[in-house]
Parts: sequence; structure tokens; C-alpha cells
Amino acid sequence: MNKNTIKYLLSLIILMTMVITSSANASENIYTEYVPSTHEKIYQKSTYRYNALNPNIKNNLAGCGYPGMRGSNQLVIYTSSHGVSTNTNEFGAEAIVDKNTVTSLSGADSLIPTDGVVISAHGRAKTWLNQNIHVGTKIYIDTDNKTITAYTTSESYIFAAQEKIDEATTMVNYYIHNSENYNAKPTKILISNAKRNLRKAHRHSASAKEFALMAMENADDALATAIPYKASELKGIWIRPTENSIEGITAVLDKLQAAGINNVFLETYFHGKTIYPSGVMKEYGFIEQNPAFKNFDPLAVWISEAHKRGIKINIWFEAFYIGNKPQVGNAILAVKPAWSNLNLRNADSETPVASVSEHNGYFLDPANTDVQIFLSKLVKEIIDKYNPDGFNFDYCRYPQSIAARYAGYAQSNWGYTKFARDEFKQIYGIDPVDIAYGTKSWMDWDNYRRDKVTLFISKVAKLCRENNIAITAVVFPNRMMALETKQQDWSTWSDNNYVDAFTPLYLTCDAKTIKVMIYDMLKSMSHNTKLYAGLFVTFMNGSSEDLIRQIHETRKLNLGGIILFDYAHLQDKYIKTLTKSVFSDNRCSFVQANYKRKK
Repeated sequence: MNKNTIKYLLSLIILMTMVITSSANASENIYTEYVPSTHEKIYQKSTYRYNALNPNIKNNLAGCGYPGMRGSNQLVIYTSSHGVSTNTNEFGAEAIVDKNTVTSLSGADSLIPTDGVVISAHGRAKTWLNQNIHVGTKIYIDTDNKTITAYTTSESYIFAAQEKIDEATTMVNYYIHNSENYNAKPTKILISNAKRNLRKAHRHSASAKEFALMAMENADDALATAIPYKASELKGIWIRPTENSIEGITAVLDKLQAAGINNVFLETYFHGKTIYPSGVMKEYGFIEQNPAFKNFDPLAVWISEAHKRGIKINIWFEAFYIGNKPQVGNAILAVKPAWSNLNLRNADSETPVASVSEHNGYFLDPANTDVQIFLSKLVKEIIDKYNPDGFNFDYCRYPQSIAARYAGYAQSNWGYTKFARDEFKQIYGIDPVDIAYGTKSWMDWDNYRRDKVTLFISKVAKLCRENNIAITAVVFPNRMMALETKQQDWSTWSDNNYVDAFTPLYLTCDAKTIKVMIYDMLKSMSHNTKLYAGLFVTFMNGSSEDLIRQIHETRKLNLGGIILFDYAHLQDKYIKTLTKSVFSDNRCSFVQANYKRKK
């Protein structure tokens, strides 16, 4: 048993014995039993057993290692004692509860109200939450029996309708005061319709649900039309191409043009393969072209046809990530195994190592000079051959480690390749495998790895700038976590003007959460760097209203635009909402037709 294995086992023991104290009293009911009023009708009532309150290693070991300590198929509850937000990932659903009432729904990393809770669910529990909890639903939490009971009543629908009316009114008032020549009349017509239907819901208890739903529909339309069209705004979408014919590509572009999209971020180099026939890949003995596009050059068609429609093409380029498929045959690491990134736990491995936290994916070593030369050659090849409008660099980082607050952090770190170890030892006189976390040498090791990623960004920035091509980068919005767990120093990229804009992914449906995350990121950026918010609502199957709310927050913060993730999840419901006003200068005609129909 070598010393790295011993360190790993010791870290696991420490992790298993950690005790995180929850301030919630397990013998106390958080909410009193809900008793409907005499005129109130209950439409839905359901009880579900939850797994943990403020989950931690002591009360929810099954959640250990998952974001937010929420395990597979679990339902957990967070109070403000847990922290500011839930820290969950995009694979669940969440309900924000304030004083017994669900005030909003989200998908991930929701802000936790001071006087309320967030109910968070995954898998089977997520299915229950989606079917039984809505805005306005009344919640009773019994901590003695570890159950949640959800009541959806006529009052729930009235509450939800009033919330949406108030929200639409606030939004339209914002644009009245902040947008020059703003025409509020179309949206005010819809708000008036909503208020009229809500009054009917109050007067007719037997039909309260039906009238409240009509009021919500009016209010949803009001939200969709409140935000004015802005021609100069970047309206983008990430696309993983699957079309292998001119007809297939033009059909997608026609749809995007009708939806108001003006920038496509086309995944061109991903999972260690190019969608076009690459001379560079052939030179290295790698797979010359993704087999899905054999005997066809989709990139040439995408660019040519997009430009005919006034749409720009940005090359979405996965730098150091090469996918989670076995590295065999002519795969990159089968040909060049020494290029594989390695973590401390497997520092002596002679074969490629996959990252468990990255869907068992493989990464290249940013420190390796040959890796940087290869990737730079690919970028130059695309520029010389296709002259795209922009490059969107993704995975410019090391594989994710666990957070430093957890035992085992050092063992989960990456970069311990022979190339990096030899070079670092030559500079600093110590092998990185012998460096303990928290020491001065560890800081040097962190900076060494971060500087290698930054070096790559500076190289490709030079290539793009020389050819008048826009350069953007996908980054993780939490700067400290990006530095600590991914060795991604995007603030330095901004300070040195290496990128024109950042395209961070915000893995949440909650507008309040995204507002905080954007604001925090803006504080760590140069004013010369733009920010295009990457919205995950479509991927998470959030509501169209969630999408509108998030776009509203980006407008309030005066961002240059937004990008949707991704085309595969761009359902018609989102297109219909966006083209009512936000992505189309069509709001007056839509409201006129809508008003006639409702009248």
C-alpha cells in the first residue's frame, strides 16, 4: 500500500466521522397543521416522507458526495441554518416555501428564505414534487414523522394568480421608468384582463380555480410582453449538431431565425473529435472526423447558411475535455496516453484516468506543452479554413475536485502528470505529490496550474484577435470555487483582456439566485469584458415564466445578452413566449390578437 493510498483512506475516515450540527429541533413541527377555511375547496392533498432536514454527513450519509448533500431519489428540506442557498445541481426540482405557502418553484441552488424552507427533490421524489407542489400550495412539515403534506386548494390558485399579476405589474412599471419610448399599453391590457378574472375567482368560490387559471394565463402573457425587444442584444443558443445534410441544417437555422436567435454557439470540437474533416487530427494520427458526419462537412454549411439568415456562428470548442468514451483505437489518449490528466490519488498511473465527478470523463493535461500546441493548431485550422464569427472556449480548466472544506480535498486534485511534476520540481525544488494542502508550496502549485490554463487562453486569444474573431469563454460563475476546485482563474483573463466576453452557465431556474450570481461575477470582472448569461431553464424544463424572469434580471443588470442551453431542449413553449416580445418586435400585434380572443 503506497503513501497516496494511505492518505486517501485516512481522508475517508475523517470524512465519515465529521459531524455537522443542524440547528433544527427534530422533535418540533416546523409548521402547524393546515386547516382549510369553510369556503375553501381542496383539489389535491398528498403526503411524502422526507430523508433529511438540513442534510449532512450525520443525518444523510446517502447524500454524501452529491451537491447539497441531496442523494439519489431523495427529498430533503433546507432551512436558513444550512446556508444562503441549497448548493444543489440541475438534476432536481425545488419549492421555495415562506410561511407555509409555496411562493416559487426552482430547479437548483435556490436561495433559502430566512423564515421559510426549500423543499428539494431528485428522481422519484422530484416526480412527486412536480405532481403535487405548485405556487400557492400549503405545506405542513411534521418532523416527528419526517413527512411533508402538500395541500393545493382554491386559495392556492387565487394566491398564485395574484402573485403573477403583482409580478407583471412590477415588471411593466420598471420598463416604464427605465426604457425610453416604452409602450406599456399592450401589457397593461393583459394585466387588466387578469385582474378582472381574479375578481371573478374571489366572487365565485365554486369556479375559483377556473377563473384563477384564466387570470394566470393573462398574467403569463403580460410577463412575456413586458420586456421590450432590444435589437442590439445577443440572443444566442448552444447547439450540439446532429444534422448531416444541408436540408437538416437549413431547417434548424430557419427555426432559429423565426425564434429571433442571432448567434449560434456550435459544438465543433467535442469529445475529442471534430465535426469537420481535420488535417490536424490526421497529422497526429487521431480520428480525422466524427464518424457521424462522414463524407460531409457540416461546419462549412452551418456558417454559409447562417450568414444568409443574418446569424453568426461561434465555434463552441471543448478544450481540455475529450469525453467519457473508452480511449481505444485512434482516440486521443489511446495514441498519446502521456497527455492524460491525473489526480493525486492516481499520480503514478501509466494509463489514462477518468474523473468520476465529470461523468467519468477524460481530460488532457493543460501543463503539457504538446497538448497546448495541438489545441492551438486546431483553433488555427478552423480560423484559416472557415473564418467563423467567434470562438467560445469551454472546459478551459482542470477536472473538478471536491471543495477544500472536505477531507480528501488534496487527493481529489488534478494535474499530477509526469510532465507537470518534473517541470514544477525543476522550478520549485519539490514534487507536487509531496506538497500538503494549506502550505506555501501548495499556493505555488495552485498558481502553476492556473497559469497553465491562462497561458492557453492567452495563446488562442492572440490567434482570434489577429483574425478579428470574437473570443468568449464558458466559466463557472462562483470565482472562488472555480479557483479552488477547477484551477480556473477567469478574473485574470478579464483583467488582461484575453476574452471579449464570458458565457457562464447558471444552473438554476430561480431568478433571485441568478441575480446574486451575476452581480457577484460582475464585481470580479473588468468593465471591458462583457457577460452573456447562459440560461439553463430550457435544459431543466423550467417554466417559460422562469425564463422571462431571468432575462428580466439580465436586462436590469445591463448585460449584453443571453444564451440558451441548449437547442435540444428548446421546446415550442419557450419559442412562443420569447417571440411575444423579448426576441421579436411583435408585442403590439400579439396583444391585439390576444385581447380580441379574450374579450
